[in-house]
Amino acid sequence: MSNNIYDAAYELEKAVRESDDFKNLQRLYKEVFADESTKGMFENFRNIQLELQQKQMSGQEITQEEVEQAQKTVALVQQNETIAKLMEAEQKISMMVTELNKIIMKPLEELYSDVDPN
Repeated sequence: MSNNIYDAAYELEKAVRESDDFKNLQRLYKEVFADESTKGMFENFRNIQLELQQKQMSGQEITQEEVEQAQKTVALVQQNETIAKLMEAEQKISMMVTELNKIIMKPLEELYSDVDPN
C-alpha cells in the first residue's frame, strides 16, 4: 500500500510541474534572471529575506534598522514589474501547496479531532 502512496505523490509532483501556474512561474523566473539588473535586485531581496528568516529561526532579534531596510527593499522590488509578477506567481504556487497540504493532512486531522475513537 505504501508504494501506492508514493506513486500518488510522484503523480502529484508531475501534475504540479505540468500546471499552468508552475509553467508561468518558470517563465517569469527566467525573465527575471535574463536581465542583470533585475537579477541583482531579486537576489538582493532574496538574500535579505533569508537572513531575516535565519535570524528569526535562531531566536535572534531583528533590529528596527533591518526591518526598515527590508521594507525599502520590498518597495523597490515591487516597482519592478517583472519581479512583482514573479512574486505574485510564487504566491499562487504557495497557496496551491498549502491547499494540497490540507487535503493530504485531512485523514490525520479527522483522526485527531475524534475525541472518542471508539
